[in-house]
Amino acid sequence: MSTDTTGTTGATATTLVQPRTVDGPEHRQRHGDGPADLRAEDVSAWFGDHKVLDRVSLTMPAQQVTALIGPSGCGKSTFLRILNRMHELIGSASLAGRVLLDGEDIYDRGRRITRARREIGMVFQKPNPFPAMSLYDNVLAGLKLNGIKASRDGRDDLVEECLTKAGLWKEVKDRLRQPGGALSGGQQQRLCIARSLAVRPRVLLMDEPCSALDPTSTRRIEETIAELRTEVTIVIVTHNMQQAARVSDTCAFFLASHGTPGVIVEHGDTDAMFASPRDERTSDYVNGRFG
Repeated sequence: MSTDTTGTTGATATTLVQPRTVDGPEHRQRHGDGPADLRAEDVSAWFGDHKVLDRVSLTMPAQQVTALIGPSGCGKSTFLRILNRMHELIGSASLAGRVLLDGEDIYDRGRRITRARREIGMVFQKPNPFPAMSLYDNVLAGLKLNGIKASRDGRDDLVEECLTKAGLWKEVKDRLRQPGGALSGGQQQRLCIARSLAVRPRVLLMDEPCSALDPTSTRRIEETIAELRTEVTIVIVTHNMQQAARVSDTCAFFLASHGTPGVIVEHGDTDAMFASPRDERTSDYVNGRFG
């Protein structure tokens, strides 16, 4: 498979979904069966003629946290964006290989891009709530974008549920009508997590979610990740080796050197990779000898 951005804008504009409801367990059932296995098979990626990833294969198991580690410029964030079809938004981008969500290729021609991004959510490095929109409406923003209808009671319940899962409910329950931009950086990031959870993703991708946060906010995000792992498969990019060791079950070490595209040097159980890595380059990186 090879894909580029030709027609991407048009596809996004025309793939309107039929209205659904968000009340109760029916919404959960219609959206899939909970956390899903995510598997990349021989994924390569380019920006124009520049190849940035070379035949990367990785299984990210359901109900686990997979950390992607490696120095800057080795393709981790590009790989993460490929996992929910955001790579193709860049005009010069192309890719080859497959990304399978419980065995179904998200790049299959018959599969809507909106479905892929609903099932595989994303939390970015910099918190990006809608600053003038209320906390309440921020959480529900994804419903409107995905054509999901909800009763007033259903919306109220969903807001409380998602803010609770994101570890934010107790802090904001009395000011839900205040703007999202009024929160601290760490609270804004947890609001973005709540917003992602509202559409019931099966996988949640996190691109350096704590890099701009203070230690206390970082701890709260890590606690949220630990609590969410049974409900959604999580894939996190992090440069913080201590964080990778704390939050992840499995780990993949990416590396690109001397102008070559990024590859996975080693992947497996996090404890094993940090305690007794098989590759000397992995040992050097996790022990801070480069990167």
